[in-house]
Amino acid sequence: MRQARQALRRFDFRGVKCPINFVRTKIELEKVAVGDVIVIRIDAGEPLENVPRSLRLEGQEVLSQVENDDGTWTLEVQRNR
Repeated sequence: MRQARQALRRFDFRGVKCPINFVRTKIELEKVAVGDVIVIRIDAGEPLENVPRSLRLEGQEVLSQVENDDGTWTLEVQRNR
């Protein structure tokens, strides 16, 4: 397994509804090189269920999902394609 690079960009998508939060994540991933990592912050519930699943279906890798003190989640996502 190759080591992930340091996150280049961080995005706060709290309060952004599905599927817009996934679409914005996808757009930001397209701006970085294959192998690079971005960090996104999303709400619990539907976003937490749908965004990671949709990213995996697109061939991207969700490196981590960490719950924050405020109930939101931080995801590290590596661009694979």
